[in-house]
Amino acid sequence: MTEAEFQKQVQEFLRRQGVWYVKYWGGGRFTKAGVPDLLCCVNGWFVGIELKTETGRVSKLQEYNLTKIQESGGQAFVLRPSGFKAFKEFIEGK
Repeated sequence: MTEAEFQKQVQEFLRRQGVWYVKYWGGGRFTKAGVPDLLCCVNGWFVGIELKTETGRVSKLQEYNLTKIQESGGQAFVLRPSGFKAFKEFIEGK
């Protein structure tokens, strides 16, 4: 499964759950690099999600931004297809 295919699955799940989110495209001329792929608000929590395939690597800048989100009181993590079931349970509050 490609990252784009996985991203589509995650976004569809978030839509069905009524979660507010935005897909962030970083590194462009007017955007900040290293920001997580999905920025969400889940039950009042700010959640940053970096999407990766099972073998995809997280850059140092992405790791830094995920850590800064956590230090600021938000939730932030790398989501891979193998963790999608646990992610769904987290979103559904189970």
